[in-house]
Amino acid sequence: MSDTVDDVDLPYDEDEASQQEKIQTLEERLEILEAQNEEMRDKLLDANAENNKYQQKLERLTHENKKLKQSPLFVATIQEITDEGVIIKQHGNNQEALTEVTEEMREELDPDDRVAVNNSLSIVKSLSSETDVRARVMEVTESPEVSYEDIGGLEEQMQEVRETVEMPLEKPDAFEDVGIDPPSGVLLYGPPGTGKTMLAKAVANQTDATFIKMAGSELVHKFIGEGAKLVRDLFDVAREHEPAVIFIDEIDAIAAKRTESKTSGDAEVQRTMMQLLSEMDGFEDRGEIRIIAATNRFDMLDRAILRPGRFDRLIEVPKPNDEGREIIFDIHTRDMNVADGVDFAQLADDAEEASGADIKAVCTEAGMFAIRDDRTEIQMQDFHNAWEKVQADSDETDDISKTFA
Repeated sequence: MSDTVDDVDLPYDEDEASQQEKIQTLEERLEILEAQNEEMRDKLLDANAENNKYQQKLERLTHENKKLKQSPLFVATIQEITDEGVIIKQHGNNQEALTEVTEEMREELDPDDRVAVNNSLSIVKSLSSETDVRARVMEVTESPEVSYEDIGGLEEQMQEVRETVEMPLEKPDAFEDVGIDPPSGVLLYGPPGTGKTMLAKAVANQTDATFIKMAGSELVHKFIGEGAKLVRDLFDVAREHEPAVIFIDEIDAIAAKRTESKTSGDAEVQRTMMQLLSEMDGFEDRGEIRIIAATNRFDMLDRAILRPGRFDRLIEVPKPNDEGREIIFDIHTRDMNVADGVDFAQLADDAEEASGADIKAVCTEAGMFAIRDDRTEIQMQDFHNAWEKVQADSDETDDISKTFA
């Protein structure tokens, strides 16, 4: 039973309080009740928001639970689309089946498409094309910081690389006017540390084409057909993102001369090379895809991969001459605090037979000598000491290699 007005305790003494005191007391009580009401309203809103959050979580978990309870779908490939239905081949058991699809889905399907089928082999949905994820991660999304200005002593090689890779993409009309097909591939070969990979990085920095990098050893796999499949997927990714440039470093890992070896490993490497040869210059046109490859072992490469049509330009990247070494010293010391008395021409003359990588190591070691002496400026003697150290390390490495050879 609800309280009546007479049952409610008044906040004042009815007999003793004046009319003004009663009104004031009631107003104060009203303010308190309004504050309490506002507080309860806020709590109710918070409770409703919390309830909505848990309701959404419940719906999400219910949906996920329902999905987990669903029967798995099988992957199949469409072999043929006929008037009687669609012929599919399941992956794994290679069993073929004739199934029906809706007219709407039939218009979206093509032979060789991947589809998902249920237990009754009915096509449920279409799947994206199959491409090895390892091929997709080889795509370079961020341009390297190396530019042509960071490479010294290779002006002729840079010109040939740019003519082969960049010019067909930037000025295709020039080749059409002359009436020739642009070179499709370039092979960089030479001793280690001469700048072959840096040239490829500069191309990636300069061109607007999709750049895909990989090492030849990444294509060598244990199981039959896996390396060849990765090569196919690699070129499929390049075709999807034309124009594209593919850089294969240490290509001798998969393109060595074929032998009479009967081991399974050598046979798999040769199968991978056959697929690479086919992709580079096979029956189908390669399209707007340029290939750059690099190797230290030109003598090991199979003759089939060296012919025009696969690598139209074979560019030797030798060790730099005196002028080239001086330019490389200048490049690697442009951000270093070098004393005025340092003579790069003399250093280039002293560092005979040094590669670009050796010169970079000399500059780094010279800086370390200055730090060791608690100096902020690098002097000429630091470079002399650094060159002697790099030479000694190189000789020691050669001796160790001979010991374990």
